[in-house]
Amino acid sequence: MSEPLLSVRDLGKDYTSRGARLTILQAISFDIGKGEVVGLVGESGSGKTTIGRSVLRLVEPSAGSVRFDGTELTSLSSSAMRRLRPRMQYIFQDPFASLSPRMTIGEILTEGLKIQGLGTAKERLERARAALEQVDLPPDAVNRYAHEFSGGQRQRIGIARALTLAPEFIVADEPVSALDVSIQAQVINLLRDLQQRLGLTMLFISHDLAVVEYICDRVIVLYLGRIMEIAPSAALYARPLHPYTRALLSAIPSPDPDTPRDRQILKGDIPSPADPPSGCVFRTRCPNALPACGETVPALREMTPGHFKACIRDDLD
Repeated sequence: MSEPLLSVRDLGKDYTSRGARLTILQAISFDIGKGEVVGLVGESGSGKTTIGRSVLRLVEPSAGSVRFDGTELTSLSSSAMRRLRPRMQYIFQDPFASLSPRMTIGEILTEGLKIQGLGTAKERLERARAALEQVDLPPDAVNRYAHEFSGGQRQRIGIARALTLAPEFIVADEPVSALDVSIQAQVINLLRDLQQRLGLTMLFISHDLAVVEYICDRVIVLYLGRIMEIAPSAALYARPLHPYTRALLSAIPSPDPDTPRDRQILKGDIPSPADPPSGCVFRTRCPNALPACGETVPALREMTPGHFKACIRDDLD
């Protein structure tokens, strides 16, 4: 892997709800190299969005270290963090809720530039027009409002908003899940083209493993706030090592109806973070669980170069 642009170590996030302590993330560690796209996958409730927001300090981590290009983010003052924010941007899941209906597209796209004190009003508007062209929208869209655009176009506007500040790192949080299937491929192809053309580094959050396979260099598999597996994309899809990863991959529809996948159905729902299982958090749904799985929290071990899993069993490889 190239030199890490983002380095996360032992990241944790706790909340208190109705007197109960909820541990959303626990001991999360990973690196993202410059120019790399890393996928973050897992069921709803696994903590994917919390990771994305924590690494950018949109929510404050409860524990751990987040280093961006050598700078420790968790100890930065608000003013220092604000100066760094142009280099790190976020693409939100919902293109309807993330754009203000009261602002023109030009006002939305130039808001960040204005907050950062970058350029004159004319220069900021020119950067907004250029960003719209990058996402294949007409420059005169700056004069219109969000309700005048389709869902796919609104997500392109959300992408343009991120690009306006010329970032190096982007968190894309389920960027196509709210779109029609017919539009999803167009937006994914746009993101892939922009990433390659601009040399962007990206954390790509998704529950759609087919999309992740297409766009990501490496994949992190998350379950109930813990990492189960990390591997290069090709290795993960060819030979998943963790039972949870195997179950997720088995649910991907086969492109050939004559050769269906061996579907592995997970029983029950993901446990509540207010009452997580002891030991391995996946053990209550794991088809290969042993009594020892309830006693030991499995470490994330490197099984082959670059391929890590958190499981005490080696006979499943």
